[in-house]
Amino acid sequence: MKLSKECSTRNNSQSQMEIEMMFCINRKKGCFNSLLFIVFIFLCAMILNIFTGARRVASFNIPERFIYDLRWMGINAGTASLEIVDNDKNLKIISTARSANWISLFYTVEDRIESSLCKNFNFSSIGQPSTYRVKIREGKHRRDKEIIFNHENNKAKYIDYLNNKRKEYDIPTFIFDPLSSFYYIRTLDLNVGESVFVTIFDSKKIWNVEVQVLRKEKIILPVGTFNTIVIKPLLRSEGIFSRKGDIYIWLTDDIKRIPVKLQTEVAVGHVTAILTDGSY
Repeated sequence: MKLSKECSTRNNSQSQMEIEMMFCINRKKGCFNSLLFIVFIFLCAMILNIFTGARRVASFNIPERFIYDLRWMGINAGTASLEIVDNDKNLKIISTARSANWISLFYTVEDRIESSLCKNFNFSSIGQPSTYRVKIREGKHRRDKEIIFNHENNKAKYIDYLNNKRKEYDIPTFIFDPLSSFYYIRTLDLNVGESVFVTIFDSKKIWNVEVQVLRKEKIILPVGTFNTIVIKPLLRSEGIFSRKGDIYIWLTDDIKRIPVKLQTEVAVGHVTAILTDGSY
């Protein structure tokens, strides 16, 4: 009886130790599984940021407005403006260009381009494009078109008001119009020698636009001296004297990425936009 009792006690102690060991193992396993879950969530967040292009580094003001002098071959050729405003329900970006009086005598320029964005900041840091309207008069060249985005159905309706034509196109989820794409690019991490890409719907086509980051450069303008980063979008959209060739943009090399200078080739020579005034 004594031996049986000792064996029973030993067995009970052994069973208790086994239970405690199993509990410790399971507890460590549970902690390990929790750690794996946290790592998995972190990796998912990183992947989501990569595929949505959420490398946001810039932080420009809203409202924001830029006024530019347009110079053609070094001669005063007109004025341009670029602004973004908050209309409570949406954000609106407006670009205008107008020729100087002396040029208007033989080549009138009146351009107005508007992009409206709904405040869907899960889409991007500047929201999601809803409409894009272009009204251009440059000499004999006229355009009056609109794009209406239907993101729920991944569709874009293209309307040509001058020729009374309408057509619907399939679009991917993450897409911009040419004007809103510029503001999106301003929020990205720009490194010399590394291109960034943005998907754009324009002129009834989807473009995967490459934006080359060329160099850093210090420039002196009437409004001050700026350290800039020069980019070159490989895009052929309309506006500003019917440009025919490359466009270069000088952005301030800081968190605001202010476009202080733009230059584009036209049919004869090039047009340069120089920042002269604004609120930013």
